[in-house]
Amino acid sequence: MTEKVEVAERLFELYHCVHRLVNASMSEEGVSLARSKFLFYLNTLGPCRCADIASALGFAARTVTEAIDGLERGGMVLREPDPEDRRAKIISITDRGRLALEAALQPRHRTIDELFSALDDCERTEFFRLLGCLRERASEIDESRHPDAA
Repeated sequence: MTEKVEVAERLFELYHCVHRLVNASMSEEGVSLARSKFLFYLNTLGPCRCADIASALGFAARTVTEAIDGLERGGMVLREPDPEDRRAKIISITDRGRLALEAALQPRHRTIDELFSALDDCERTEFFRLLGCLRERASEIDESRHPDAA
């Protein structure tokens, strides 16, 4: 039987490989995987403050600010004053950002389809189930170690 550490290492390797493949395919369309997360969030939930994005995505505020700076330079997001807090800015996705996100999602989906074609329907279903089990256990461990975070 394969040791748990070996299975975890294989999972880490797969994650990094998939991340690299998807990021490369999306970057060819002008939006990296990381930046697409911000655009997707703004496109789905609408205008919000950087602090809201940082909290929702689990990024440091500085990371979000730097990403938004780049997206703004590319014309993909717009910063406007927050009417409720003059120190804050409201970030919204622009039409250019929506088009860039849509263009980047196509190679992302193609790459994922190409990768997962290695598994048949039954194998994908079982893999999905197993990942769910592991995700549930990871959440339990996280909650037991950080009870105040929930």
